[in-house]
Amino acid sequence: MGGLSVGLEVVLWVALFVLLAMGTPIFVSLGVSTLLVMLLSDLPLGMIPLDLLKVSEMFPLLAVVGFVFAGSLMERGGIAAQIVDVASILVGRIRGGLGIVTIVGCMFFAAMIGSGPGTVAAMGSLMIPAMVRRGYSSEYAAGVCATGGTLGILIPPSNPMIVYGVIANVSISTLFMAGFVPGFMVGLVLISTAYILARRAGYQGSMHQYTAAEFFQAIKKNIWAMMTPVVILGGIYAGICTPVEASVIAVFYSFFVGAFINKKLNFKEFVESVKLTNMTTATIIIVVGVSVLFGRYLTIYQIPQKLAEWMLTISSSPYPIMAMIMVLLFFLGMFMETLATIVILAPIFMPVIEKVGIDPVFFGIMWVMNNEVALLSPPLGVNLFIAMNLSGLSLERVSRGALPYMIVLVIVILILIAFPDIPLILPRLIGGYTG
Repeated sequence: MGGLSVGLEVVLWVALFVLLAMGTPIFVSLGVSTLLVMLLSDLPLGMIPLDLLKVSEMFPLLAVVGFVFAGSLMERGGIAAQIVDVASILVGRIRGGLGIVTIVGCMFFAAMIGSGPGTVAAMGSLMIPAMVRRGYSSEYAAGVCATGGTLGILIPPSNPMIVYGVIANVSISTLFMAGFVPGFMVGLVLISTAYILARRAGYQGSMHQYTAAEFFQAIKKNIWAMMTPVVILGGIYAGICTPVEASVIAVFYSFFVGAFINKKLNFKEFVESVKLTNMTTATIIIVVGVSVLFGRYLTIYQIPQKLAEWMLTISSSPYPIMAMIMVLLFFLGMFMETLATIVILAPIFMPVIEKVGIDPVFFGIMWVMNNEVALLSPPLGVNLFIAMNLSGLSLERVSRGALPYMIVLVIVILILIAFPDIPLILPRLIGGYTG
């Protein structure tokens, strides 16, 4: 059985990576490779429909549907544009103000939709043309938008955090709390980088001097948009509602504001939002469903336990283990989509981190932050491609514009690895987390 098991493991991984290298969709790659080794083993095929059916029991996945739908409604309902208006008044006069406005806008929008590429699309379509008109280079504009968009998967709510919580059996509310402080840190670091780059390039801020009265007038005018993150996250942090319930509230709130307050969300836009949500979430749910079957095979043949034993022969300290996993995740993130790495590797890495004493909530935050860098790393680099399409630049020029931000992102990751209690501050203070 041992020799057969080793042979099947080789077949599984070779088939999986060959299919991925051919550009086969992730759910097909997972399903076909798992089915292949099941046909070669003595495992009953009757477990396939039972495992696929389990996805219907994963109640937290409904939050993904809700937040994607809400984000689409917000973009079409004018909420993103209102957030940019307020941010422009708040920080627009600072040198390189439009770059800083972009990152601040990304921070607010990220706290509403949970998607990195979605944040780039929403902010980039508004801010890249605005920056170019004001004399900013296209590289700077594309780089700051692509990087600011990475906050979409770190500042809660976050779709990757939801999927990680489901796969790794970790509290999603706790993950959301843990993502807030690192998200704020990354936001400040990106703002500082944008300011330094703008200063070196000689970019000016807004020439208009806004008075306090104008600022408060803008807040009053856009209060419904500014309250959106409070409505969505306030209930979660206060323990009033679960992430799933908060996602439903986000849908109704964004529909109400877009349709009746801003009066920009018509029936056609609503239908387009439904279509986008169906396409996006159906893909995610299919991937998670097939990953349950994939994970069942890994568990039966104790592949995660074997990997843990092998890694422990190298070191029993959490720091080298964490470093090895982060490097692996970074390189895989250059070729695989964020959710794909989570559904494939979370069942494998969880026994490893448990044995060396790495907190699973902290590990989840580090994984998401690692994927932030991956969103900016060719050849996949989803955020780069969106910024490329919005700016009309080549991939090389957009990558060059994003490079300084990638470097500071890596520095923040290293700081948090050295001080792992930082992400756990809010979960321990508010949520009573004892990990």
